[in-house]
This record gives sequence, C-alpha cells and structure tokens, in this order.
Amino acid sequence: MGNKSKGLGSARKLRVRRKKSRWQDYWYLRRTLRLKEKSDPLKAAAQAKAIVLEKTQREAKQPNSAMRKCVVTQLIKNGKKVTAFVPGYNAIKFINEHDEVVIEAIGGKQGRAKGDIPGIRWQVIKVNDQSLDALLKGRIEKGRR
Repeated sequence: MGNKSKGLGSARKLRVRRKKSRWQDYWYLRRTLRLKEKSDPLKAAAQAKAIVLEKTQREAKQPNSAMRKCVVTQLIKNGKKVTAFVPGYNAIKFINEHDEVVIEAIGGKQGRAKGDIPGIRWQVIKVNDQSLDALLKGRIEKGRR
C-alpha cells in the first residue's frame, strides 16, 4: 500500500503524483496562490511610506507590564491603516502627527508579531526621511518640514 511506481516508464506517473502532493505543503500553497501579497497591507514589499494619524500606547503581554509606544499610520500606496511600533527610548518624541514615516516588518516569526507587543507586526524606521536610529543617538537633528 502506498508504493511509488518504479521502472523505466514511470516518470510521468511520478511527476503527476508529485504535482498533486505538493498542494498539501502549506508554504507551496501560500507561494503559488500568492496569499501573502493578497492579505499583506504592504503588498509583499519590504518597506512602505505612511502618514502618522495618531500616537497610541499598547500594554505589553504578561509577565511584562509596560506601555509600548506605537503610531497609527495610513499607507500612502493604498490608504490602508496600520499600527506600527516605535522602537527606542523616548523615540516617540521625534514623531508628530502628519509626519511621513517609513515602516517595515518587525521581524517576528513567519510575519507575526514579535516579543510582548500583541498584534503589532510593523515598526517605524524613518521619520521625514531621517533615520529614527540616528535621531535617537543624536547624530542628526530633526529637520523642519
């Protein structure tokens, strides 16, 4: 029961069988039907520009207790609203409403949220075309727009 075909003339049967069986593979299915691109607000791009609508705070998951600083943004490319985490001590002070930010995936497993921030998959890396990291370390001043 369940033996593969063997022999000289079995190539076609093996190929057809492999083709059918591949649909059982979750990652093959996602890639072939482009499910990531369809569900992803960034449309499978690595980064995207967005406009800050408001600053918010999220409570960290147990056993931590902290208010994680986030911003609600609206993507420029398709108008979708996305909540993004703002990494760094006092980094939220460099961001105002209506600023243009660049967001990217936060780097959790398989496109999921990372660490103790529930439901947040994106993080801010630039504010008004200036690196948030450089602003935090004092290498550059925030430009007037």
